Amino acid sequence: MKLVCSVSDLNTHLSLVSRAVPARPNHPVLGNVLFHADAEAQQVKLTAFDLSLGIRTSFAAQVESDAKLTLPAKLFHEIVAKLPPGDLTIEATLSETPPSEGSETATAATAEDDGEENSHSEAAESAATTAIATLFSVSGRYQVRGMDAEEFPELPAIENGSTAQISAKALLEGLRGSLFAASTDETKQVLTGIHLVVGEDGLEFAATDGHRLAVVETTNELEKDGELQPLEADAFEVTIPTRAWRELERAIALHDRDRPIQLYFDPGQAIFELDNRRLTTRTLEGQYPAYRQLIPDRFSRQISVDRKQLLQALELVSVLADRKNSVVKFSLDAEANQLSLSADAQDIGSGTESLDADISGDSIDVAFNVKYLMESLKNLQSSQIQIQLNTATSPAILQPLGGIKMTHLIMPVQLRS
Repeated sequence: MKLVCSVSDLNTHLSLVSRAVPARPNHPVLGNVLFHADAEAQQVKLTAFDLSLGIRTSFAAQVESDAKLTLPAKLFHEIVAKLPPGDLTIEATLSETPPSEGSETATAATAEDDGEENSHSEAAESAATTAIATLFSVSGRYQVRGMDAEEFPELPAIENGSTAQISAKALLEGLRGSLFAASTDETKQVLTGIHLVVGEDGLEFAATDGHRLAVVETTNELEKDGELQPLEADAFEVTIPTRAWRELERAIALHDRDRPIQLYFDPGQAIFELDNRRLTTRTLEGQYPAYRQLIPDRFSRQISVDRKQLLQALELVSVLADRKNSVVKFSLDAEANQLSLSADAQDIGSGTESLDADISGDSIDVAFNVKYLMESLKNLQSSQIQIQLNTATSPAILQPLGGIKMTHLIMPVQLRS
């Protein structure tokens, strides 16, 4: 095999697929990247797969002859990342390593006992295929030893499942408003993913860790001939690990936003295809919580406030929040239309910030985990937000005023007397 490609292109696409290489592979070949030089398509295809998440990408190259081999992902990427800009020539050879002397002796002994046919079979199994890639840069030459491509597992395929075309914009909007709320507790497996509901009217993304909930509703449309048109999709629901969603976010950065992303799903597996990239992921098993039932349908208190001012006030008082529980108290003064935030750290100090707000309903004191509240505010992405609640112990709902329909639910913290 021989090809010429851009160092920059190879580095960019190696960075993308390397994220699907396991840190501690349970089989040596999974620590490698599958390198496929395709002379007919004049492309290089790179694949990584940890048996849960798989990423395949391709880019243009001048390929003289086909070849498939696997190369150690970390070493290969480290070399390419430090090469000077310009063209890179790669030559690869595959060769069979003959059985060791001990293996030949064992084979001979087996041949005497079991016959010539069996000895040939065992000899073939003893032989190993070695792959060697030689890289010629502007100023240097490097050799990397790899393994035969035959040992690399195939990425999963879906033949008869549900399909959907998804707008890249809608997908990014949904993820940015929900990813932060997913659980990191592996014992709550189904909560470590984002639940996607694909329907005729659009997409719904939901994430919860048991203490907070984020729901984002987006229209699944793409502009065509100057008009927004809905994209075709089967109706289905699927829960996908947050790791796969984050890698999809990165892949979208290289995607043509004017083209839809293809999603294929069947129980246990989901596949995303975008331009010349493909991401496969296992889906999370188990029933996702009926999160819609957690959102109250009426409220007795409502606050409208500037998001950035509230976030800045929280950042100030949170410095003095008790490190054990990180609680900030909200005091709503309905008569003065003023919201006061306070934090008290025993034996250290206390702090208070006040800001104007439009408050309806009776005055009340309520406390929140400051980390949850700040993460929600950072992801609402609007100048004005609305906070709705009933009592100091019932769920509080945060929503942006205008823009994408987002609902963030946070459970208050009980105030000590």
